[in-house]
Amino acid sequence: MFKLLPICLLCAATAQPALATLPAPVIDKVDGRLVESLILRHPTSRDVVVFENGSRATLDKWGVVPERLALDTSVFAYHRPGYGNSEAAAAPRDGRTIVEELRAVLRFKGLHPPYVLVGHSLGGLYLQLFARTYPEEVKALVLVDALYPRMVKPVQDFPLLTRIVGQLAFSRAIWREIEQIDATGKMVLSLPDIDKPVVRLENRPVSSTAIAVDFGAFRMDKTTRDGVNALYPQAVRMVADSSHQMALTTPDIVEAAIRQVLPGPGGKTVAGQ
Repeated sequence: MFKLLPICLLCAATAQPALATLPAPVIDKVDGRLVESLILRHPTSRDVVVFENGSRATLDKWGVVPERLALDTSVFAYHRPGYGNSEAAAAPRDGRTIVEELRAVLRFKGLHPPYVLVGHSLGGLYLQLFARTYPEEVKALVLVDALYPRMVKPVQDFPLLTRIVGQLAFSRAIWREIEQIDATGKMVLSLPDIDKPVVRLENRPVSSTAIAVDFGAFRMDKTTRDGVNALYPQAVRMVADSSHQMALTTPDIVEAAIRQVLPGPGGKTVAGQ
């Protein structure tokens, strides 16, 4: 049975001031491709918090959360291919490819596992795959209003209008990821359960904008919801009145969720499943 934590108490205990100055993102060539990333290195902590953005989201969608956490731990955030100033990639945009690209960037940057993975929306689906594929590289998983397997229909089942509007409205990089959401979910389900601490942070009511294209494509009936809960029965579940962009709307709550799996003041290590 997952645990539901009182958010107001957590936020009061864990809210932190932001850093005075935030370094600018840098662009590196990794495996022949330009990648934009931001690293806030802590001088003593061995923990690394890795942020993965949702679809259409950029580094600024995490707001002040990374810099607050950087007071106590190292932080990494980046842009996937085709986002921000990261160069688009010809490689497939399924979750397995994206996980391997992320691991390559982390190695290039000299950031060593195990990581605390923090994924928002579609980024949460990718990090579920990361955690199940490489459990030895993961310390904990925090899912911020995330997508889960079977939550989005296969693209071929989208209404025709959804497919047309999606391809016109969004960049090719984004649409190529949306095309692979169902396949990525199946990859997650094909792997063993996560034997690591998991925190699920959800907006209330459940967001209907968890993907860029949601009319006729997003589904959250009782069967799907029960399936999501069954994936992580021992997870800590935190529910808040916020928005899909929770880090911008309620940064204290997102910070509190992450600190649940960090040692030190205001945080504790949640027991594994």
